[in-house]
Amino acid sequence: KTQNLGGPIRAYILAHKDAIQLWRMLMGPTRVFRARYVAPDSIRGSFGLTDTRNTTHGSDSVVSASREIATFFPDFSEQRWYEEEEPQLRCGAVCYSPEGGIHYVAGTGGLGPA
Repeated sequence: KTQNLGGPIRAYILAHKDAIQLWRMLMGPTRVFRARYVAPDSIRGSFGLTDTRNTTHGSDSVVSASREIATFFPDFSEQRWYEEEEPQLRCGAVCYSPEGGIHYVAGTGGLGPA
C-alpha cells in the first residue's frame, strides 16, 4: 500500500561523476533535527519537517541508484545515454525544457532527448 505523505514528487536522474555524493551533501543529513544543526543551509535543514517528511530523497549507492532509476524511468538505458545522449550534451550550451523535462543542446529546440 502506498501512502501519500504530502504531495506530488519529481524524479530526476542526476549525471555527474560524483552525483550521489554531491546530491547527498546538498540534501543534508537524513534526520531533520541533525540537519538543522549540522547543515542548516541544506535542503533538509531548511525545509525538512520530520525524519519521514524530510523533503527529498537520494540514492545512497550506485546499486541503489540503478534500482531506483529503473523504477521511475523504466525506458531509460544507461548504456544508450552514455553512448548517444551524453556526448551530445558536451557539444554546446545545454538548455532545459520544463515542458519536456529534458536537457538539450542549444539550437536543437529541445526536440526529444539530447
